[in-house]
Amino acid sequence: MTRYVVGVDLGTSGPKVALVTTQGEVVDHDTEKVSLTLLPEGGAEQDPDEWWHAIVVSTRRLIDRNPEAATQVAALCMSSQWGGLVPVDATGNHLHNAIIWMDARGVEYAEELTSGGITIPGAGYNAWALRHWISRTGGVPSRSGKDPVGQAQFLFHDRPDVYAATAYLLDVPEYLTMRACGRAVAGYDTSALRWSTDNRDPSHVRWDPKLVKRSRLDMSKLPELVPPASVVGTLLPEVAAELGLSTEVKVVAGTGDTTSAAIGAGAVADYAGHLYIGTSAWLTAHVPYKRTDVLNGIASLPAVVPDRYWIATVQEAAGKAIEWLIDNVVYPEDGMLEDGPRPVDALERLNALAESAPPGSNGVLFAPWLNGERTPVDDPYVRGGWHNVSLSTTRADLARATFEGIALNVRWMKETVERFTRKEMPHGFSSLTFIGGGAKSPLWCQVLADVLGCSINQAKDPVLANARGAGLIASVGIGEITWDEIAGRVEIEEVFHPDPNRKDLYDRQFLRFREMYRKTRKLSLEK
Repeated sequence: MTRYVVGVDLGTSGPKVALVTTQGEVVDHDTEKVSLTLLPEGGAEQDPDEWWHAIVVSTRRLIDRNPEAATQVAALCMSSQWGGLVPVDATGNHLHNAIIWMDARGVEYAEELTSGGITIPGAGYNAWALRHWISRTGGVPSRSGKDPVGQAQFLFHDRPDVYAATAYLLDVPEYLTMRACGRAVAGYDTSALRWSTDNRDPSHVRWDPKLVKRSRLDMSKLPELVPPASVVGTLLPEVAAELGLSTEVKVVAGTGDTTSAAIGAGAVADYAGHLYIGTSAWLTAHVPYKRTDVLNGIASLPAVVPDRYWIATVQEAAGKAIEWLIDNVVYPEDGMLEDGPRPVDALERLNALAESAPPGSNGVLFAPWLNGERTPVDDPYVRGGWHNVSLSTTRADLARATFEGIALNVRWMKETVERFTRKEMPHGFSSLTFIGGGAKSPLWCQVLADVLGCSINQAKDPVLANARGAGLIASVGIGEITWDEIAGRVEIEEVFHPDPNRKDLYDRQFLRFREMYRKTRKLSLEK
């Protein structure tokens, strides 16, 4: 009889829950939306109870549609957005809204924490402290404040009562795992963004007391470390009842969406690259070594795959920039238009509009830095917009320029990653597996192929890659499949090749894009 696992992918916009065979086939899935609260001074929060309610509703619908399969579910794994912070009490009850990966309210504390003394030119980091962080953990707290270190400092200084009452400072996948099984644990992979672990041996990661102190974290508030894909418990009785599953269902340690996406994309082997575009974007691959590029915001961190690291990158606003365009420019609900609410096919209409403009968008460039940037520049202050707009510019030009601007920033990120791996991979990426909501768009697939100059492999069911990855991690955790078998379980829908006739155009656009950053940066409004 076929056995199943449940893979949960909690993105910023909400969860996708997938019923997956232990061999990696997605049988059915369900989704639900959650809200995002943006606050002054760069705040970004979500309600953990809303997350959980959305996961329960989606899972229950999924189970109710597949009652026979539900009786054969053996394990569950929570994958989610990460680089955030959820303060909880000893029983896992959250004491504050989740401070998510977009939140920059800790920027002043992060800058103070990482500066002073002899600093690295162009980076602002204290050289002595930087050496100690990088030698052990591979990275360093972001000066943008957009990681658990900056977020913990924000809580400590601005929400002292919450901080004092906190038993555990959990990242999002760790919170979901604790809510499912009652145990506060962090995988070797999810602990990395606290920049307080010694991960020189990726098979034996531990909290480093000196780094914990340097990051101004409290050792007593950090969860127990466990190897990735570990079985850490079974569903709590009340959780099993909510989800419609057995109390015998094993809970496998949760993981960040970046690492589960690589598994769901089949990019398990060394240097097999994948590109994700959802709310944010990233371009990554597994590598067998620990390495850091501070100036470009790249480090290799412990992966969910044993004895491997993955290249950590993130582009702050990708799909979020498209959503911003639709909500604020194309279909704003501000009373100026009388056409009614945003149509359900708004994204499809935007794609068609953008496709009607020529490659290069008649010279219009879009800067996608609507919430600052992380890779290839760690810059919380830079902001975006359209450039080279004229009286002849059309809405189609603006739409296509938005897609192209995001792709040009991905190219910048890709070139940075290729420099990071040049010794082992001198010719760079010849192809990338493309996943996430952006991969549903044939226009974006072709634009990326043309701009990046490499083949784009559009994954089948690209929006389910993270949930499928979580399911596969659960399956590995209970011994139903091996890591080496995963790549053969992932299907490619279509391959998009670069159009050689557009190479010169996009090469010129890329040079203009880089220059646009240098000049735009000078106009940004810093605190």
